[in-house]
Amino acid sequence: MPEPSARMGRRTVLAASAATLAAPWVARAQSNPIKIGIQSIFSGPIALLGVSSRGAIQPEVDRINAAGGLLGRQIQPIYRDSKGKPQEAARVARELVNTDGCEILLDAEASSGAFAVQEVVRDLGVLCVHSNSETSSLTADPKLRVATAFRCARQGVHDAIVGGAHSAKVADAKKLVKWATCSPDYAFGRDTTAQFLDFLKHFRPDTQVTTQAWPKLGQPDFTEVITKIIQAKPQALYSALYAGDLSAFINQGNVYALFGAMETFIPAMGDLPVLTTVKSLPPGIQSANRYLPTFPDTKENRAWYEAYRKANNNDYPTNWSWENATAVRFIEAAVKKAGSTDGKKASAALAGLTIDSPFSNSGKVTMRAEDHTLIDYAIGWGTTIPKPPFVTGIEPADWGQITELETEWKKKSGYL
Repeated sequence: MPEPSARMGRRTVLAASAATLAAPWVARAQSNPIKIGIQSIFSGPIALLGVSSRGAIQPEVDRINAAGGLLGRQIQPIYRDSKGKPQEAARVARELVNTDGCEILLDAEASSGAFAVQEVVRDLGVLCVHSNSETSSLTADPKLRVATAFRCARQGVHDAIVGGAHSAKVADAKKLVKWATCSPDYAFGRDTTAQFLDFLKHFRPDTQVTTQAWPKLGQPDFTEVITKIIQAKPQALYSALYAGDLSAFINQGNVYALFGAMETFIPAMGDLPVLTTVKSLPPGIQSANRYLPTFPDTKENRAWYEAYRKANNNDYPTNWSWENATAVRFIEAAVKKAGSTDGKKASAALAGLTIDSPFSNSGKVTMRAEDHTLIDYAIGWGTTIPKPPFVTGIEPADWGQITELETEWKKKSGYL
């Protein structure tokens, strides 16, 4: 029998040989990463969109890389700032693919940029997941649809259906007939507001719109808008404002006692950074959930919330955060299923795919095959209170009703 020192010598040699053999594989995984291009708004008054998107993307990428990567390759996210300009969004998207060598695009733009990116994807044929755009026509309109592009975000028509049903119920109880609207002046604001009013009138036909205000995206002063609304003397107000614009609108509206003069319905109110930065949160605002750790009320959702805050210096996640975390998980699942990052192969795998999700009352979300859009995510409306949990009494929506009315809307819009 060899002496112990001899046995140890051979073990050391074998271990060193194994490490030498493994080294090329590790080196190749690190030197040949899967580059994912991610453009969003990282500066200006809507920078929360990009910052909270990246705050959810990076932990998902780190998780995948720590487990060995994707198809044996590490993921390398490349972030770019579009500054909220559609032309810049299109230029950056093209540059990410043609110059930086990105094989996949994760488009974390607002709707204004997403439509521009969509046309770049049509030309380049890479897999693209839009993670923030809520303008319904992006995926609902077959003329705009792209074979390798998907929407991993809630969309306006879903919010409009659920919001219309909830608002009509409140309007019935409080006898609200005269309405005003105040929404951002671009595709998302105008389309979403029109859809909301259509479904509100579907459930309550006697609805009257007395005035509509369209502030510019990032507008700092809402005095003129608030004055216009007050002068119209509506019984109810709907607004599709969000992020910093919404915080400014609420803070300035409080000065004029706007929210005590009418019943208010704001879908984007239910986002923690807005709820916690408003100086004096008015009670009784009707709001959809955006991201809340209490809806869905599950251990999986609460665990994700705590992990996000730990990874992001205790910042709060937003609606865009859960959408982007979901986008990365769909990309991961589709690439694994396809065994490839090729746009056509990965897209074929992604269409109709269902994955586990903490952001759903059922525990699962699906990328609908027929129009490449996300369904089955948690959605509902409740009422604000000025302290945690901030939005209470949230009633989960019926996805059967959403699908039925969405189909009717598509037919009416000429999309089917």
